[in-house]
Amino acid sequence: MAKPRTVYICSACGQETPGWLGKCPGCGAWNTLEEQAPGDTGAGPAGTIEPKALKQRPGTGAKALHLSEITAEETPRMKLGIDELDRVLGGGIVDGSLILVGGDPGIGKSTLLLQASDKLAQQGKRVLYISGEESARQIKMRANRLEVKSENLLILSENAMDQLEKRWTEIAPDVMIIDSIQTMYRPDMSSAPGSVSQIRECTSIMMRMAKTTGCAIFLVGHVTKEGAIAGPRVLEHMVDVVLYFEGDRQHQYRILRAVKNRFGSVNEIGIFEMKEEGMCGVANPSEMLLAERANNVPGSCVHCALEGTRPMLVDVQALALQSAFGTPRRTTNGFDSGRLALLLAVLEKRAGISLFNQDVYINIAGGLDLSEPAADLPLMAAVASSVRDICIPQDWAVMGEIGLAGEVRAVSQIERRISECNRLGFHSIVIPRQNNRRLKAPEGVRVYGVDTLAEAISILMG
Repeated sequence: MAKPRTVYICSACGQETPGWLGKCPGCGAWNTLEEQAPGDTGAGPAGTIEPKALKQRPGTGAKALHLSEITAEETPRMKLGIDELDRVLGGGIVDGSLILVGGDPGIGKSTLLLQASDKLAQQGKRVLYISGEESARQIKMRANRLEVKSENLLILSENAMDQLEKRWTEIAPDVMIIDSIQTMYRPDMSSAPGSVSQIRECTSIMMRMAKTTGCAIFLVGHVTKEGAIAGPRVLEHMVDVVLYFEGDRQHQYRILRAVKNRFGSVNEIGIFEMKEEGMCGVANPSEMLLAERANNVPGSCVHCALEGTRPMLVDVQALALQSAFGTPRRTTNGFDSGRLALLLAVLEKRAGISLFNQDVYINIAGGLDLSEPAADLPLMAAVASSVRDICIPQDWAVMGEIGLAGEVRAVSQIERRISECNRLGFHSIVIPRQNNRRLKAPEGVRVYGVDTLAEAISILMG
């Protein structure tokens, strides 16, 4: 009888080697190779060699079809009943979709998904909430706080995949929530829960079952200290939708952003407010972001940002003061520091505002991150206002991109931005002249088209 052969598998990346090595040749990690016996491949009773056991499930054996033979059926989306979450998902849940939700600890992932489970259960959907981190009693305590009482919501505290598949087959849910994917494991694998190989295999099982049964699955993902979802990068490639919670858990506002969405746009965001009764959507974020704006203070400028199809007015704040050091400081909150350094150089060169001895501090009120180029002009207007100690009029809004030559470039969807400004009482708006050529401004709104940064500052400063 032949001696049983063993292989060594890396617990970090799943690389197989015939012998033990100190360093994994696949991922370069040290001391991660673990001995594991493969399937039996010995000889049969009649001297014949038995076929090797399959390490994975066999394929579907599907036949290739012409594109014209495939029927494209529009399946109705399943509304969650939470407007902000439905917006980010592209209008609701698609049957058989696999959705990954990531975010910092305590930011509200489990709270929001438990509320969504209750909304779906009230619509008659069978929802299975599986937690590998909390007991059923702990989930019940949170449900009582959130006033979740639907009878169609089932709670299961389990993290073994073989047991989970049995319960899935018995219950046949319409929607399932896994909290979290890093706690799930396959008992037939020797690696620990949360390792790369366990996360990859468990997600593969979830994906197969979602596509074959039509059950929509939400996966909660832990994040690393760098902010990325823990586990292999292939996890984000396997799922259909990737959602990230942004914001500080010490503040009441949260932003849900789609990083990947196979069924809709990735430009939409949802804004939530953390209250005692749970996560509540903010239907009008512009009023919320401008609610505490200071009156007649230099260094403040209103900008209309566009997140997907949603325009939002934000308060761009700047503070410039004489530096006490040889090298002035440049500190930003909610704006790219490299982009700020570039714009300050343009402001000094093209608009004649001296900044070589000025510390500059930038803050985007409300905890938002502005990455669109349209925020360049309001940012420089706020810096110029602080340097010259001149207030920008309270009912003015500014938007435009700035080039290295000091020119102001056109921005997208200017009509939608101006309509939002007009709705909230901002009737004087500075925009690029290119956008102003064929613009139909609402009645009562004065629009100033500018070609250069210096021209915009001269208009705003009187």
